[in-house]
Amino acid sequence: MRIISLISSATEIISSLGCSDYLVGISHECDYPETIIDLPICSEPRFNVDGSSIEVDNQVKSLLQEALSIYRIKENKISELKPDIIITQSQCNVCAVSLDDVQNALKKILKINPQIISLEPNSLNDVWMDIKNLGNKLNKKVAANEIVNSINDEILYLKKHNHSKSDINVACIEWIDPLMFAGNWVPEIVDIAGGKDLFGLKGRHSSWSNYSELYKKNPDKIVFMPCGYNIDKTKIEIEILYKKREWMELKAVKSGNIYIADGSQYFNRPGPRLLDSIKIMNDIIFERDRYGFHGNGWEKIDKSFVA
Repeated sequence: MRIISLISSATEIISSLGCSDYLVGISHECDYPETIIDLPICSEPRFNVDGSSIEVDNQVKSLLQEALSIYRIKENKISELKPDIIITQSQCNVCAVSLDDVQNALKKILKINPQIISLEPNSLNDVWMDIKNLGNKLNKKVAANEIVNSINDEILYLKKHNHSKSDINVACIEWIDPLMFAGNWVPEIVDIAGGKDLFGLKGRHSSWSNYSELYKKNPDKIVFMPCGYNIDKTKIEIEILYKKREWMELKAVKSGNIYIADGSQYFNRPGPRLLDSIKIMNDIIFERDRYGFHGNGWEKIDKSFVA
């Protein structure tokens, strides 16, 4: 079986099922586990991924207005690799290569006819079902069930220990400029971890907003988890906020409860490591490092950052 995965979460699911040897090609965003990073890359962005959040947003909007895809599929490379299966997604046209991108590319490649599997998770349960469905496709049903059962057991354990939830209100920010609050599975993650998400809605797409809404609700904690950004990049992006008077008046800023999570590796990647995202959020809410992700998966912004 020869598989091309055009979405990083699918690559992680396939690897967790013990099927990484089936992979013959990956997307430009696939970087975990390390055993897959030398595989041929079958996609690339049409915009400068190193730009600021507002620059990236402007580029993406410009491409969409011109009816262009956000990503370019390398048709010749896919043709050379002769996949039996191509895995993509239809959850978000901006986050990764879309189903339409794949279908349009395959129209140009007449010599291959792979099966296309498109993932569209909107909740944690959808992600666990994706693991099971891919397990069925790859003859790894038992392994998939074991993974999902293990994840659910850990979630139940966390819920049990967080049954007397704190009254901590949390804002999860998925994009900085313009402002977007994280939706889909993130509100569930906050709930399981023992907090209350003030803005995101379970199973609903992330929502554009403005900072006046954030100032109005004045959350106890603010967690930045920009899609596609690591911790260091996010630190640079949020510097501009500390020049705004309204930002400096926020309860979370005054109390030093501003956090950065690696959205690219965890919260925005709907695969097995969403369990790690729950553990990260749990540590953020209860201000500890129980699970060992501090400094890697998340950081608290030191008050000296704004001095």
